[in-house]
Amino acid sequence: MADKNQPIIFSIDDGPQVLRAASRDLKSNFRMDYKILSTTSANEHSAMLQSLKNKGESVAMFVSDQRMPEMEGVDFLEKATVLYPDAKRVLLTAYPDTDAAVKVMNSVKLDCYLIKPWDPPEEKMFPVLSELLDDWQNAYVPDFKGIKLIGYQFSPKAHQIKDFLAGNLVPYLWMDATGNQEADLFIKTNHLQSADCPVMIFEDGSILKSPEISDISLKIGLSPTLKNDIYDEIIIGAGSAGLAANVYGVSEGLKTLLIEKRAPGGQAGTSSRTENYLGFPSGLSGSELTRRAITQATRFGTEFLSPRVAKQIKVKDGYKTLVLDDKTEVNTRVVVITTGVDYRKLDTPGIEKFSGAGIYCGADTTEAGSCKNKDVFVVGGGNSARQAAMYLAKFAKNVSIVIRKEDLFATMSSYLIDQIKGTSNIEVMSRSEIFEAWGLEERLEKLSIQNIDSKIKEDYLAAALYIFIGAKPFTDWLSDDILKEDKEFLLTSRDLMNRQEFSKLWKHDRDPYLLETSCPGIFAAGDVRSGGMTRVASAVGNGSMAISYVHKYLAEV
Repeated sequence: MADKNQPIIFSIDDGPQVLRAASRDLKSNFRMDYKILSTTSANEHSAMLQSLKNKGESVAMFVSDQRMPEMEGVDFLEKATVLYPDAKRVLLTAYPDTDAAVKVMNSVKLDCYLIKPWDPPEEKMFPVLSELLDDWQNAYVPDFKGIKLIGYQFSPKAHQIKDFLAGNLVPYLWMDATGNQEADLFIKTNHLQSADCPVMIFEDGSILKSPEISDISLKIGLSPTLKNDIYDEIIIGAGSAGLAANVYGVSEGLKTLLIEKRAPGGQAGTSSRTENYLGFPSGLSGSELTRRAITQATRFGTEFLSPRVAKQIKVKDGYKTLVLDDKTEVNTRVVVITTGVDYRKLDTPGIEKFSGAGIYCGADTTEAGSCKNKDVFVVGGGNSARQAAMYLAKFAKNVSIVIRKEDLFATMSSYLIDQIKGTSNIEVMSRSEIFEAWGLEERLEKLSIQNIDSKIKEDYLAAALYIFIGAKPFTDWLSDDILKEDKEFLLTSRDLMNRQEFSKLWKHDRDPYLLETSCPGIFAAGDVRSGGMTRVASAVGNGSMAISYVHKYLAEV
């Protein structure tokens, strides 16, 4: 069976009989290693070539007739090599035109010409073409087949798309529209403008200009049609807790829907490496942990809806209706809230201006490559800040960790501190804070850092700033019937008993189950819950534990 990724030999001749003969002979000798495509129209061929280029197909050779009414063969070959400059170029010519063919060999970099008819092909065609194809194969590197993203390095929208694709484990090829010849070729040949960027070119050759995340999600199949009118449980948030709850729920026969606003994995999914997770002595990356969990859930037949944002939970007669950002309403008997936390933003001049253009909240590994041999800064003293610093140190010239405390011992695991001390291009700037960020219109350029004690400020060149300064739970969308503590984390089980409002809300003749909120049948697990530990293992344990109480609740209604 032929490989669909085979390189292409493309033949063109306005004479149907000659074209059939050429295609027949090419297929008879080369079809095991190459796809043979042909057309009688030079204009049709040009359109086909653009589509092939967008799809990532490779063309090894063009075989073109010289005398064609739409365009002479040498002119066609010259145009075709704009898209495929490394493809071999062969001209089919009648005997009277051989002098003309010889004259243009250098001007269009013609590799050879064949005189029609070429019978027998075993003597007059195959040896010549085989030698050319062997030469082409020696330098052949397959084009990337998949999503291509073309944009500007410090475009917040391009960053948002990269972050979404990486978080959802979707492979893509990034091409900077500034100074990248291949990107420039795609822009020119597809008649795109700078204002169209970022541009996505998909494997089927289709193009989206400056797309929204919802458009991308539909294109790559992340927003399937809901299969059920009502679910046993809906899990909101696909971080560690949500993925664990999903796996246990669906594997135990519950009709489960998992909803995520951005990408699976949560904060753990963005981590470059988690080294203290039980059973992985060498550690594992957040993306690998996420991939394993999604694969496991998919095997059990889970339904996953992303990106979708929960906006409201309506409760009536024990049933819950979840209202999403696109106004879709989904009915369920139980809700498990595992929305986790987001890193807080610095309230510092310049931070908002360069958000996504050199300043990033959290472990944004998608932009690490742009920091090569440059100075970068990390704000925060927790384990996540250390993991980001260690990862960035592989690319950056210097990584500076900015903390307000005297040292890292109060906020970071000791083994991580030892790793930082052993990394020559990481330094800790203690008793310091970011005072201001500024730069060019499109990206961060410098940071002003102030010593908290002396109030002395110093300016530093900065290619990027990564912020890890505490957690803010994603709970502002919930009604007042679901009680929260002062920092907006959700209260569950015994923690509810001390709240005066609880008795007004809870009308059951039992106490709340462990992990159950002030609304019966709505549970909270992971970092979003008050008192939760910010550890992957703790979140996984919470998520799996929640399912046992989901079963208890379902048994009583």
